[in-house]
Amino acid sequence: MSKMDMNKLMQQAQQMQEQMQRAQEEAATEVVEASAGGGMVTVKATGGGEIVGITIDPKAIDPDDPEMLADLVLAAVNEALRSASALMESKVSGMLPEGLGGLGLPGF
Repeated sequence: MSKMDMNKLMQQAQQMQEQMQRAQEEAATEVVEASAGGGMVTVKATGGGEIVGITIDPKAIDPDDPEMLADLVLAAVNEALRSASALMESKVSGMLPEGLGGLGLPGF
């Protein structure tokens, strides 16, 4: 491989890295929403996996059954985090050259 080809390859790799970082930053600021219990508990999370909001319908608060509320919150949080992860993966995998997305690399 000639010196010119190697320089071009390195330049392309750097551009790809910058594009991937931008895609990750964009996804980290986007918000996904998930709910449980027919909307009794709603959780919002960023694509970066940060929980930014939890809304609980007062009807979901039963002093005699706090475990139910805990289960609803847990289910909604887990679904929001799965959605956030899927958002990040979709942003980043769209940046990979064809064929690399199926390699099973963590985070891709």
